[in-house]
Amino acid sequence: MNFLALNLTALLPFLPLMFFIIAVSFRLLDNSSLLFLQKDILVTSSNVSRKLLKKQIRENEDQEFTQKLKRALLFRNLQQSFLIFSVATLPFLAMYLF
Repeated sequence: MNFLALNLTALLPFLPLMFFIIAVSFRLLDNSSLLFLQKDILVTSSNVSRKLLKKQIRENEDQEFTQKLKRALLFRNLQQSFLIFSVATLPFLAMYLF
């Protein structure tokens, strides 16, 4: 038990960085702008809004495209969550270091 506590305290300084790396990984998996371009839907940014993703999921009749959009939306939500975790663990890191 003491060994486990020692390992967890050794990982604590790297927790925000690990959450950030996971968030970046999910952002790289989110290929929503490519999906829109493949369907000849022009987007002005590589960062497609969640609102546009949800609208296209509701309105599109192509099941395969809809499934890909749902996966992209899931990756977007996971990326946002891990970014929030990264920022939320910064105060704990500060308390640990000082």
